Amino acid sequence: MYNYIKALHIIFIVTWFSGMFYIVRLFIYNTEAGEKQEAEKNILRSHFTIMIRRLWFGITWPSAIATGIFGPWMWIQLGVLPDWLFVKLFFVAGLYVYHFTLHAIYKQEMKGIFKYSSQQLRIWNEVATIFLVAIVMLAVVKQNMSVVWGLAGLIGFVIVLMSAIRIYKNIRMKKK
Repeated sequence: MYNYIKALHIIFIVTWFSGMFYIVRLFIYNTEAGEKQEAEKNILRSHFTIMIRRLWFGITWPSAIATGIFGPWMWIQLGVLPDWLFVKLFFVAGLYVYHFTLHAIYKQEMKGIFKYSSQQLRIWNEVATIFLVAIVMLAVVKQNMSVVWGLAGLIGFVIVLMSAIRIYKNIRMKKK
């Protein structure tokens, strides 16, 4: 039974992350639609609203809930709580906080409130990537990873990621 629960847990983690990555892209496109002419803006925002709602409530939320069910169920089946899992659960808790921030942005955009620029949303989109790397590394490497090297690697990854965002922004600005 454990392997079936683990497989379902992994499947829902993948779909949850997919939903979180794509929802922010849709937030970006919805925000950028505001720069278009009125008729085009209305058509785009209407279309993005449908896509965002379906993705958020049809895939992302159900996957977050299923992940929250199958993860603890797997832990119960395992019967122990290894030290590395405490650290992973810290990142998982952070991921749920991130999910709730996306829900807040979802609610704002559904009301026609666009508080964040597309650049801010692009940076916010990468937060999920940081959680993904941290959680997968902990789940795979487990106790073989030292805290110091793990944090150093994560900080290095964040620096590379933020540098890539800055480079991409500069390239986009030159094309305009």
